[in-house]
Amino acid sequence: MSWSLDARIPVFLLPDRAALTAALASGKPAAVVGGPGGVAAENFATDATSHPVACACCQGRGEAAQALDRLFQARVRGTTPWFDRVLVLAEGSVGEDVSQALREDALAAARFRLA
Repeated sequence: MSWSLDARIPVFLLPDRAALTAALASGKPAAVVGGPGGVAAENFATDATSHPVACACCQGRGEAAQALDRLFQARVRGTTPWFDRVLVLAEGSVGEDVSQALREDALAAARFRLA
């Protein structure tokens, strides 16, 4: 018998607000990236930085990876209600940015998986 368990938080890429609304209405608590709703929400801008260039905490990490970090930390610290999934409103480049973070950022990939 073979077991396979992936305990990472699933990330769903949704094409539009109608799909986001339907996903929020059906099922488990969700955090949302790139749109309103859910038990936690996180947005990011691909050209924004909150720290000095090349700071030690986010050197080489994209905004999408940092947004996923903020969601994970809020979940673990209990500063937001618990969520079982992340819904991404993949408008513009948001979906590709999140997909890239899950492929290329080791910390994001250790916590989250593309569903």
